Amino acid sequence: MDVPLPTPAPPAGCPAHGTRVPLYGPGFAADPQAYYAHLRSFGPAAPVELAPGVEATLVTDYATALGLLQDPATFRKDPRRWRALYEGRIPADSPVLPLLGPRPNCMFTDGAEHLRLRRAVTDCMARVDPRRLARTTRQVSDFLVSRFAGQGSADLLGAYAKQLPLLVFNDLFGCTAEIGDRVLFGISGMFDGVNAEQAAQVLFGAVGELVALKRARPGDDVTSWLMAHQQRLNDEEMVHQLALLLGAGAEPLGNLIGNTLHRRLTDDAYLRAGGLTDEAIDDTLWDNPPITNLAPHYPVTDLDLGGQRVRAGDLVLVGFAAANTGPELVARRQAGSRAYLSWSAGPHACPSKDPALHITMTALDNLFQQLPDLELAVPEASLTWRPGPFNRALTALPARFTPTGPAPAAPTAAEAPTAPAAPETPATPAGKPGRWSQFLAWLTG
Repeated sequence: MDVPLPTPAPPAGCPAHGTRVPLYGPGFAADPQAYYAHLRSFGPAAPVELAPGVEATLVTDYATALGLLQDPATFRKDPRRWRALYEGRIPADSPVLPLLGPRPNCMFTDGAEHLRLRRAVTDCMARVDPRRLARTTRQVSDFLVSRFAGQGSADLLGAYAKQLPLLVFNDLFGCTAEIGDRVLFGISGMFDGVNAEQAAQVLFGAVGELVALKRARPGDDVTSWLMAHQQRLNDEEMVHQLALLLGAGAEPLGNLIGNTLHRRLTDDAYLRAGGLTDEAIDDTLWDNPPITNLAPHYPVTDLDLGGQRVRAGDLVLVGFAAANTGPELVARRQAGSRAYLSWSAGPHACPSKDPALHITMTALDNLFQQLPDLELAVPEASLTWRPGPFNRALTALPARFTPTGPAPAAPTAAEAPTAPAAPETPATPAGKPGRWSQFLAWLTG
């Protein structure tokens, strides 16, 4: 007689829907590793729910994930293959649809079209001069630190980590002050879920104006290089590649800076003996990567994936955080390997890895050089993490330090924060000058 195997018990507080484990809500945000440990009990892959009504299979095993990422013949990227989407089973207002829905960019295309778009992006990002990148990052870092250095305390996430990548990217992509302010507003709103539809319209409208501007007056920037590339991208393709690079690049990069700061301020090994910035970045990419579960793929045929039966067109995600922290990788990590999957792998690996590492290293080194006695201003247990299946990001990181320089002037009504530890509200598309134009004014003043 067959004896049914017991269903693995979900972590405490996990409201599992049947056998699917939900990767959203405060329980998952508070302790995702408990969820990943539970998911591993299903085998190399597990059934999950990304949002109400959105089912997926999550690969949690390192070798299985690497094999999937390196097999574009079996696993495709184009969301138009997503069976649940074209069958109308994904709610139109689902919070995950803006990130997973079809777009004509190099992340969501396959075959020759992917190679054409990807080649244009990687060639242009390879042209970024590391010296220029370091100089711009230090200038942006100095500007942001100057805004709170005299106060003796700051939310390092809202006032620094989230702002810095966007300002650096605006410079690299040749944004004017007005366009840059709207890019900042759009990206912040989309990822924070604040008037996301309006924010998306603002972002794509601003990027469209940037494309038109560079068609008329090209410069020494990524936008102009992409426009002049031999692949001859049209305006629609330009807008979608730029929105991908600005949005998908800046948000995870801000979270990498924030999560590495969290590591430096809470890990006993760094608190006791200090430590090199690159070591802290590596530890963060192993244990607490900014993108936790993504790399959506769709199998071209029915198959068995790590013990889970998936059909052609089912949504399959890679659990980067789960794969990185699997017990089979302990020896490799102790040997100093950087084999973590946090930058993905295969033909769709992150095209901006090197610039992202340069920015993160410079931003952290410059911050600790100016404020060497940074320490957490609240108990670590009081920190909270943003809910959601894709990102690993704090809501705030309050810190204190010895004030430097003159005390800052009282903020204007437009700049005054709504709460002491809340992230700064992005500038509106019209009205007072936003953060990018303020930086330009500071730089030239």
